[in-house]
Amino acid sequence: MNVVLGLGLFIVGAIVGFFANKALFSSSQETQKLAEKASQTESELAQYKLDVAEHLENSAKLLDQMNHTCQIAMTQMAQSTQLLQQATPENIENMPFFSKETQEQLAQTVSLRHNKDARKNDEVISEPPLDYSGAPSGLFDDKKQSVTNS
Repeated sequence: MNVVLGLGLFIVGAIVGFFANKALFSSSQETQKLAEKASQTESELAQYKLDVAEHLENSAKLLDQMNHTCQIAMTQMAQSTQLLQQATPENIENMPFFSKETQEQLAQTVSLRHNKDARKNDEVISEPPLDYSGAPSGLFDDKKQSVTNS
């Protein structure tokens, strides 16, 4: 009877130990998974902070460039305003419509066109282009055509 009692206690102890180990070990696994997830989230947060900092730095550079461009535009506008305020009715007639560089380019374009027109007038065309035939076929006349495949 001692053997049966010992064997029964061994089986009951094994079953209780199995469930106790499973309960304790599963909570340990969950704790380990949560710790890994927390570590991963922290690294993602650190990367996100770096990305945001880089984005803000790029935005600051772009805003600085925009500010510089606006300052240049404001300076040009002020200079143009001063030039327009200095213009009197006598000066307006002497003031050129185009800039010096534009006037030079226009003069070159006009002279090139005149040269091309002069060369075109010198050429005399004596024969039609090669894609025209010398003898008419009569295809488009109102005459009835004879059927060739009978």
